[in-house]
Amino acid sequence: MVKKLGFAASIAALLALIVLCQAGSRILKGGFALGEETLGSAYSVENGRLIVLDPGHGGMDGGKEGVNGAKEKDINLQISLTIKELLEEEGVEVVMTRDTEERIGEDQVSDLKARVDIMNKEKPVLAVSIHQNSYHEESVHGAQVFYHNQSKEGARAAAIIQETLREIDPENTKEAKANNTYYILKKTEVPTVIAECGFLSNYEEAQRLVSEEYQRELAGAIVKGILQYINE
Repeated sequence: MVKKLGFAASIAALLALIVLCQAGSRILKGGFALGEETLGSAYSVENGRLIVLDPGHGGMDGGKEGVNGAKEKDINLQISLTIKELLEEEGVEVVMTRDTEERIGEDQVSDLKARVDIMNKEKPVLAVSIHQNSYHEESVHGAQVFYHNQSKEGARAAAIIQETLREIDPENTKEAKANNTYYILKKTEVPTVIAECGFLSNYEEAQRLVSEEYQRELAGAIVKGILQYINE
């Protein structure tokens, strides 16, 4: 009888172990799936009205230089400050990675890392990095929004903002574009997009980009896209 009871107990223990292993496997697989599903989506529900704005470059790092002599860093900051103003009017909280002419790191690597650290620490519903583009062919123009190719929320935000930017430049046929090489897109743990507002290598567009009126139009279009994204 004792042997039978011992055998039965062994069988029961073995069955329990099998069940636990199966459950653990399901949880582990679910965790991997969740990781893939939420890449760039680790934001807090409490921060559903918080946006991080990142004016690219700054200080010694001027970014691209326009054919008209304009510096990207200055345009990025002006557009970002206007976006901040417009978002706050709509009751959206905004954190800036920089709000002065200076960059926030001693060199390019530490500067980019510091920007990513702010985004990941604040856990906004969306981080938007403002930049200007350049290309060797002067004819190329138009705003374009980039997102990480594994971020569904980044892709959604980029598509929305691309469309609202198209409203102020209907001739722009560019689409939101996936990218897995940009440092900020790779390293952020929240939905992040990079908005390249125009081409400083195109003289006509470079002239518009230094215009306060056009900067405000761009800011308004980006704000419209952000609000649409966070309110959907």
